[in-house]
Amino acid sequence: MSRVRPGDAGPVSVDLRNLRRVVGASAAVVTALQAGTAALALRKGRRDYADGVWGPGLAAVAITGAALGTGDPWRRWALAAVTTGWAVRLETLMLGRLRGTDTEDERYTEFLEGASTPTVLAKVFGTQALAQLVVSAPLQLAAASTLPSSARRWLFPVGVAAAVGGAVVEAVADRQKAAYSARDRDERPDVLDTGLWAVSRHPNYLGDSIVWDGLWLAGAASAPGGWLFPAPAAMNWFLVHATGAKRTEDRMGDRPAYQDYQRRVSFFFPGT
Repeated sequence: MSRVRPGDAGPVSVDLRNLRRVVGASAAVVTALQAGTAALALRKGRRDYADGVWGPGLAAVAITGAALGTGDPWRRWALAAVTTGWAVRLETLMLGRLRGTDTEDERYTEFLEGASTPTVLAKVFGTQALAQLVVSAPLQLAAASTLPSSARRWLFPVGVAAAVGGAVVEAVADRQKAAYSARDRDERPDVLDTGLWAVSRHPNYLGDSIVWDGLWLAGAASAPGGWLFPAPAAMNWFLVHATGAKRTEDRMGDRPAYQDYQRRVSFFFPGT
């Protein structure tokens, strides 16, 4: 068994042969999911179906690592359980949105206006596959790694606790948003500014970021954090700049009520 023992992390071992197997299998699973979704999306003319494979792809990587990995079994399956639980809730939400309309999400329509099929495959499904593999890097490394005997091992339970807490924040925020949207337009306020939405303008994305920061911490117990930093950095960039918070701000920013909301409530982290 090929091993790497980072000197600053205590007696940690990474089974490089097993890591290559986990990474290869994860790439194959993600590619298959993206290819299948792409075929369906192009046939139905709904390129926004890509949203529906984000959570399942990440859960599939976690389960693949748990099944094939030789690392600490408690951590492998704990991370798979947390990731799968998060993905199931997100997928339920995504499927409800996709089934609730016959029209493609305007984000995709605008982003892909005039795009050829190869361009769609590359810009949407190929990019998402790569993003899933980068974001899930802590899960893949953890699957092939033992835990150190040093205090660093406590990053595992701390990370899992943070991920669970983030998932709860995300779920509560989404539930509050759904309840607000379900109210009659004439009866509800111009903006949702109660509950978690009173302390952050994007608590659902904040919760999501905490989930993946927590999973990174849990994985970083077995390697210097710098090895895995691109994973949470990428996820936070996606959530804030690429597909999440900033796009919402751009769409809502010209509304007087939302401008007032921006003055009163923090953009992302409460109190900042």
